[in-house]
Amino acid sequence: MRFIKNSSTNPFFNLALDEYAMRHIDVEEDFFFLWQNEPSVIIGNNQNAAEEVNKKFIDDNKIHVARRVSGGGAVYHDFGNLNFTFVISVDDPKTVNYKKYVQPIIDALKSMGVDAQASGRNDILIDGLKISGNAQRMANGKLMHHGTLIFDVNIEDMVQSLNVDPSKIVSKGVKSVRSRVTTIKEHLPQGTTLKDFWDELQYFLSNKGQDEEIILSDEDIKKIEQEAKNKFSTWDWVYGASPKFNLKNGNRFAGGRVEVLADVEEGKFVSIRFMGDYLGLSDVSELESQLIGVRFDKKAVDEILSKHDLSIYFGSITKEELLSVIFH
Repeated sequence: MRFIKNSSTNPFFNLALDEYAMRHIDVEEDFFFLWQNEPSVIIGNNQNAAEEVNKKFIDDNKIHVARRVSGGGAVYHDFGNLNFTFVISVDDPKTVNYKKYVQPIIDALKSMGVDAQASGRNDILIDGLKISGNAQRMANGKLMHHGTLIFDVNIEDMVQSLNVDPSKIVSKGVKSVRSRVTTIKEHLPQGTTLKDFWDELQYFLSNKGQDEEIILSDEDIKKIEQEAKNKFSTWDWVYGASPKFNLKNGNRFAGGRVEVLADVEEGKFVSIRFMGDYLGLSDVSELESQLIGVRFDKKAVDEILSKHDLSIYFGSITKEELLSVIFH
């Protein structure tokens, strides 16, 4: 299979390349590329970013949040993760079956002595444990199928970065995640590095190195960089594209209990109410009105709250306590 070589570790560039390859790279043959992201949480196209990530942890650890064009769930990437993308011509969307498109990965793993199987909606397993999740998108008769390969991911950071759905994992602890996933490294000869694995996978998928590389032009690179900057790295795409959602959080502090009820649409507050038994002096609706239209973003809300003497609305409850309730 023909291939593109991609050395970028910028998640916004890499997701822009995924879409660009599907829509604009016009070659007759199917092709693939392998790639890595620096530490990032990648959410599905239909997911709510605010609900999927542990904002405090990712902010504290400078982990990117990015949104892909395909569906599926949120995944954590770091330099222990290798990703693959296939771009395949498809005449009839009804024939699309993810198991067909992950078979080359399964065959490649088998050539390395690793017995893997396609399972469920979009996973690849080794001994019943997950090593890959996959997602797909189609445009202009081309299917873009991409997936993760957990070579040696930092499981602790994975757990802390994601707000895990309790229906998928009973406990959010590392032990629970370890019981569901394995790393490819554990099933390869001792001393195998990610580069070794990358090279072997590249060699296998490119027909033992015989198939031809697709060279991206300077114009291609420029257009991908523009999409990375103007779409994939923007707040409007990552957070503003989230579905409408309702927020209800509360907590008790020394100054009383505060509860926030809010509606968020296109990533911005369309309504918000503060309730509780705190001891304010003025009607809090004066402050609430200032938050309508503001981004559901901790920094943006902090800027609004910092303009006000909050003690007249909330007594001794602090700005930091209010922020902790809103961004639970």
